[in-house]
Amino acid sequence: MTHRHTKARLRMSIVGAAVVVAVTLSSCLVLPFVNTPSPTGSTTTRGSDGPGANPTSTPITKPPLGQEKLASYYAQQLSWRSCSGGECATMSVPLDYAKPDGAKLSIKLLRVKAKTPGSRIGSLVVNPGGPGGSGVEYAMYADQIVGREVRNRFDIVGFDPRGVGASDPLDCISDEQLDSFLGMDPTPDDAAEEKAFVAGGQMLADGCKAKGGEKLAHLSTEEAARDMDILRALLGEPKLHYLGKSYGTFLGATYADLFPTQVGRFVLDGVVPPDLTSAEVSEGQGRGFELATRAYVDSCVKKGSCPIGNSVDEGMQWIRDFLKRLDATPLPISGDSRVKELNEAWGSIGLAYAMYSKSSWNSLTLALRAAIDGDGTPLMDLANRYADRTSSGDYTGNIMEVIYAVNCLDRPDTADLAIVEKNANDFEKTAPTWGRMLAWGSVPCGVWPIQSGKAPKKVSAAGSGPIVVVGTTRDPATIYEWSVRLKEQLSNAVLLTYDGDGHTAYTHSNSCIDRPIDAYFVNGTVPQDGLKC
Repeated sequence: MTHRHTKARLRMSIVGAAVVVAVTLSSCLVLPFVNTPSPTGSTTTRGSDGPGANPTSTPITKPPLGQEKLASYYAQQLSWRSCSGGECATMSVPLDYAKPDGAKLSIKLLRVKAKTPGSRIGSLVVNPGGPGGSGVEYAMYADQIVGREVRNRFDIVGFDPRGVGASDPLDCISDEQLDSFLGMDPTPDDAAEEKAFVAGGQMLADGCKAKGGEKLAHLSTEEAARDMDILRALLGEPKLHYLGKSYGTFLGATYADLFPTQVGRFVLDGVVPPDLTSAEVSEGQGRGFELATRAYVDSCVKKGSCPIGNSVDEGMQWIRDFLKRLDATPLPISGDSRVKELNEAWGSIGLAYAMYSKSSWNSLTLALRAAIDGDGTPLMDLANRYADRTSSGDYTGNIMEVIYAVNCLDRPDTADLAIVEKNANDFEKTAPTWGRMLAWGSVPCGVWPIQSGKAPKKVSAAGSGPIVVVGTTRDPATIYEWSVRLKEQLSNAVLLTYDGDGHTAYTHSNSCIDRPIDAYFVNGTVPQDGLKC
């Protein structure tokens, strides 16, 4: 098995300005809530300070009111060392916040220092989503994930949340087993296929139970949010300045509700409201990916010579028929060390990948043209990018495991296949291409070995500073109405709307969105509520 969780990897192979990896892919079609920048533009340079550099700000060693038992964690001193992409450090957090004197976890940090230190404002903590996306890798792209003036005046700080990447990573099953899991039939047609699907979810659950140990019960979003407050203090910030994208909005909203008086300049882009149930997530993503796929087909048709049809309805039907054909007769692929055929599962993953950014649409058209000619390799290449997988079969991150570990704690689900089948039929009515597979994606959480006892809940963050919420009208993974939903729940928030395609908006869309967010970070100027671009 590849030591995938110890590799710090720049995702230079990714096509497009934004890609997400999040809630249900392949056999449990996880359409993760992750946001990865494109490799365009200059790469981030190392920090200016050498090994053993002192912190830029004096740590705030006193814990917040009510957190006195955590005093030793808030009193840590970060030791920053030069590393690839900037400066790295590690902080300790309690495995179980109810037992702060017990076992600890290590959280990996990366800081890219402000380009104009003389006018430095502070630290901006960033999270790309997931659950399972690496904030350390995301911060390496500091030049691209924030506006120029924000980059000049803030240290950009990323962290791998507990269980992710280099932060005591969760490792449940082998790469070979993960291939099998992701390659399962995502839309079971009969009792035998349903049984096989449940067995695949059980394999993942059993592997996480065997290898995750005590840690498996402590990978929730709430615990990661508590880790962020320790990070805030160690960075010397009285308030947390934060950019969260995709699932990072769930993490940020949870933090704001727990620590409202510590909320600084907060931007939540591509929203996952914390009160969504598992069924609501699947149904919403089904509609989101359906809308995004229609937008892709419309673009393909308007360009002319679209290989899948001459109208949107014709093209959408072609895609549905194509996936059914893959279920019955997979296409051969070449150059992969283990996966030799493109089946419905891998084909669905490749299609999903391309929905996250318009810049991937041309690649998808070429892949579908190749598939028509009998070659599944280009579409498998897109699927590999989605799953953080190389053609040699190595997974370079652990998102496809930790995503379930976090989601299943945050949103308990059912193992009742009658309910799953009913959801599949219902979701298919509004999302005929994506609804059924997303409904079946709930199965692993239905058999998960740890039940948190918690349920999704609304957040208000009463007493916080103003929070900027951003939504994209044709976002596939985090539908626009979720941004509206969270904005209405928060006691002090404004909503910016980008009328466009792709996942998330800031630094991907246009200056109409970017300028007010930059001004908010740099000057504290709250954007106009209801701004539409």
